[in-house]
Amino acid sequence: MAEAHSAVAFSFAITHDGFDINYDHEVLNLVWNSGVRSWKKRVARARNGVRNGVYPAHIQSLWLISAIALGLHFAGYQAPFNLTNRVLVHLPSNTINWQVTACFVAALIVWLSICFTMRYTLKLLLMYKGWMYESRAPGSRVSVPTMLWVAVVRVLSSWNKPGLYSFQGSLPRLPLPSVEDTMRRYLRSVRPLLDDANYTRMEGLAKEFQQTIGKKLQWYLRLKSWWSTNYVSDWWEEYVYLRGRGPLCVNSNFYGTDAIFMNLTNKQAARAANVISLLLNFRRLIEHQELQPIMVQGMIPLCSWQYERTFNTARVPGLETDRIIHYRDSNHIVVLHKGCYYKMLIYYKGRILRPCELQVQIEDILKAKATPLEGEEHLAALTAWNRTKWADARNTYFSRGVNHVSLRTIESAAFVLSLDDEPFEFDLARPELLDNFGKKLLHGNGYNRWFDKCFTVCVANNGRVGFNAEHTWSDAAIASHMWENLIVDDLATDGYDESGNTKGTPEFQPPLPTRLSWDLKPCLTQIEEATIDVTKLINEVDLRILVHQEYGKGFMKKCRLSPDAYIQMALQLAYYRDAGRFSLTYEASMTRLFREGRTETVRPCTIESAAWVKAMQNSNTTNDERVKLLQDACDRHQLGYQDAMCGNGIDRHLFCLYVVSKYLEVDSPFLNEVLSEPWRLSTSQTPHGQTPKMDLKKHPNCISAGGGFGPVADDGYGVSYIIAGENLIFFHISAKTTCQQTNVHRFSENIVQALADIRSMFEQHMKDHPPKPKATSTKPLTNGSST
Repeated sequence: MAEAHSAVAFSFAITHDGFDINYDHEVLNLVWNSGVRSWKKRVARARNGVRNGVYPAHIQSLWLISAIALGLHFAGYQAPFNLTNRVLVHLPSNTINWQVTACFVAALIVWLSICFTMRYTLKLLLMYKGWMYESRAPGSRVSVPTMLWVAVVRVLSSWNKPGLYSFQGSLPRLPLPSVEDTMRRYLRSVRPLLDDANYTRMEGLAKEFQQTIGKKLQWYLRLKSWWSTNYVSDWWEEYVYLRGRGPLCVNSNFYGTDAIFMNLTNKQAARAANVISLLLNFRRLIEHQELQPIMVQGMIPLCSWQYERTFNTARVPGLETDRIIHYRDSNHIVVLHKGCYYKMLIYYKGRILRPCELQVQIEDILKAKATPLEGEEHLAALTAWNRTKWADARNTYFSRGVNHVSLRTIESAAFVLSLDDEPFEFDLARPELLDNFGKKLLHGNGYNRWFDKCFTVCVANNGRVGFNAEHTWSDAAIASHMWENLIVDDLATDGYDESGNTKGTPEFQPPLPTRLSWDLKPCLTQIEEATIDVTKLINEVDLRILVHQEYGKGFMKKCRLSPDAYIQMALQLAYYRDAGRFSLTYEASMTRLFREGRTETVRPCTIESAAWVKAMQNSNTTNDERVKLLQDACDRHQLGYQDAMCGNGIDRHLFCLYVVSKYLEVDSPFLNEVLSEPWRLSTSQTPHGQTPKMDLKKHPNCISAGGGFGPVADDGYGVSYIIAGENLIFFHISAKTTCQQTNVHRFSENIVQALADIRSMFEQHMKDHPPKPKATSTKPLTNGSST
């Protein structure tokens, strides 16, 4: 293993004989290539900026309009509004050259007018959300306004091939709900959680808030909604994430797993090399804006703003608030192996290294017999520590010298790669193996993940992979898209030979990784304290990954219910049986139909869901009554989800009103109580199928088992699920072992039982009410008989 060494590009000395200049040609060449690469990216960004600015129009259409303007002028016809002549009078003369110039200026004015007309027409159309509420029941008809809207939007959105950020200027702003509507929705959502006395008290608080301070707070919030692009996202990022002082490990970061039903190679270095290469290809698609934006039903764009910080990003701790730092470019990653940190170049001799060349670098690290410096092995525990303590240690011990240089190397890396010296295992007959797989990704041993980094890729010694991601820079859907793209491409590219190594032969000897230098003796006490704290934290967390193969969305669709609503109702029944009561439930929904939208909360515990759960526990309720109550509960849940996606949720509006009240130093008993309510059941569905390249019919095993997160409340559950196929669902269930009321294994059994009970209920219903046979038309035959 090559040790780190200092390199000087050039040096000079003054002697009696004159100047003595020495320079390192290779280093200067690296500097030159880096500058060229930087300028190429600037030119590409400028070009994409112009393309996005005029989208959905084509840039090439400017030349067509210019040709038409020239033809009209020299044929003796006037351009629209006599633009050419109006421009010409302001030019120095009336020569042919200036006439041509006037034609081009007139064409430019007409072209820009058309561009912005198309753009703002699309923006006005995307404000319409009636399509969201159209019935999807079999046999139902779409309304005429929605059909007309679909036709126009489809034409405008497919007029030109979009780049990643092409729709950003056409996305509408997140609407601000009225205080009256939010109060009404809120009171309805808490009705099943409160007895009559407490509900009456809460009604009084809500009415008082609405009639007094709520009007003033709403007025300030309305100003913010007019002035800012999104009235929620910047405050959400600052106050929910960056101002949080608790450890990122378990409390904030989330994880994603490998495609557990397939194993492409058992060579750690080969899998790591291909994963690095595929991630860098994804980064290139983002940087060049060649990644296609996610389109709902193939025509309604989602906001792509969060992709910008996917790579080259780190969260930096502060004494009171953290900050996100995003580097425009990075030509290296940082590799963590057996407590040692390495800087590994990924760009060399004018191009990104190929997988076979990356594998040479990884093997060099794996073969190294280096031992960690004093304190180096447990260094990453600082990133899992209390944020204020970590900020204080950073300011004291990492603000200068080798520690500052090495820390900046980590934070400016494209991402961090952790080469674990243990396997990630999966066996249906031994479910504890998958549980341990998830735990290793959620928190590892507390110091083999750099929790401040945008994401850490974890590669086991048996070739399986996963990731741990910081939550501030994006929501899980963005990381899920990246990971889904990686898994599909890893299978499609067929990048491994028969022995499990990467295909291809290196064109040159790639630059060897270099060790990062540290001087950690002054901060050994802080590292030891952080290690103790994170060890205690991870020992208090239990995780269960449930593989449900009895049925999946195929049966749910036969029941004519939304799969998400179906699962949420199962979770409500399972929680009621587990805890003996209803609880405030959080389900994450996205608001990316709006510019810079992130998430909104859906509250699955409703009046209808509570009525159905009670009916399931009441033996006197008939099966038909239970089915009807479940259908009503799913319909109500769908309406809540639709409202949340359309900007008519409850919790983000209340959160922003609360922030305004704090700025104005106004106390609100209503907001104080609402914002302090614990989410004892926090749920989220992991999306999949975000890339059209995923074909589960052709490759049914090419799907990740999803991912998960830690419990939000100390006495609650964190549940993430992914509906992976027609007969497969993964549940990731977390809880604190210090709470006597929660148990992930008991809760997983309750989920399985709830899903089984719902299936039995519908099977009995289908048996009692078989579908009516479709009527067949009778056509006369030639001989006069009929069918």
